[in-house]
Amino acid sequence: MGANRLKLNTDKTQFIWLGTPYQLSKFSCDTITIRGTPIQVSTEATCLGVLLDSALTFGPHIRRLSGRCFYHLRQMRIVRKSLTQEAAKTMVHAFVTSRIDYCNSILYGASTVHIRPLQSVLNAAARLILCKRKYDRITATIRDSLHWLPVQQRIEYKLCVLVYKCLHQAAPIYLSELCIPVASFTGRSHLRSAVKECLVISYCRTKNYGQRSFSYSGPTLWNSLPLTVRDNSMSLSQFCSRLKTEMFCRAYN
Repeated sequence: MGANRLKLNTDKTQFIWLGTPYQLSKFSCDTITIRGTPIQVSTEATCLGVLLDSALTFGPHIRRLSGRCFYHLRQMRIVRKSLTQEAAKTMVHAFVTSRIDYCNSILYGASTVHIRPLQSVLNAAARLILCKRKYDRITATIRDSLHWLPVQQRIEYKLCVLVYKCLHQAAPIYLSELCIPVASFTGRSHLRSAVKECLVISYCRTKNYGQRSFSYSGPTLWNSLPLTVRDNSMSLSQFCSRLKTEMFCRAYN
């Protein structure tokens, strides 16, 4: 940093130690020193709008996100009677669903307990648009009227689209390198997985962390799609259309 004439700003610099609960229990340091500058060790740190916690549960991030979304829904409920359904849907997308979908791929493999608040936000947004009461059943209405995917399928949808872009050279190289077709290996070209154009799933040692990485989750979800959805000749819009149909079947059937 000194060679580039940079200096640490202690007010904007955060340090967080990530690990399992057992690993974190062995870490007792409160501050670290970088080039003579002490930095406080925190249990939470914000990166690109995402609140990271030490155990990567994303519980604090989801609680903060849910609170902000419910705040906007309360404000929109005041003016809902003055809006058409299409205008209400546009406002909900601008202030609520866009926040739920932002960086939601990092929530793959997160606990159902942590995902449930986001689904509650989505249900409340649907009730607002369709002028439903607080305790009205909404799942069938979301499916038939709004055509929204549940939160879990929205996360899987995002990951599958990202894999498609990796296979079509429309994603960063560091991500494309993690999506390797089985057929690209010399000794595996005769395997059934190679014929089905499956991707290599990387080995991971831990379930709570390793299986949530893109190198594992991306190929796993891609291989689970039917061959009609994974057709390489389709454009991005065609792929997204078939993928949403497939996710609808998984979510509501």
